[in-house]
Amino acid sequence: MTPQEEIASLGEIPVEIEVELDRRTLRTREVLELEVGTVLGTSRSAGENIDIYVGGVLCASGEIVVIENALGVRITDFRED
Repeated sequence: MTPQEEIASLGEIPVEIEVELDRRTLRTREVLELEVGTVLGTSRSAGENIDIYVGGVLCASGEIVVIENALGVRITDFRED
């Protein structure tokens, strides 16, 4: 039985996935000035490696890709431990 077949019964359980594109420090004043639609620039660009967390646990890595004028993430490796 493959790993996917072993966990197939868990397929409908929602999990939180986080992709960390960048980190930055903002002053409280700057956070309070944020509005809907505010754009925070990133120092990362397409092709760079990023970390992917599932349920707060680092489980994979990927790379930033551009898909039809939008940013996306291509999974490149899963952690085995």
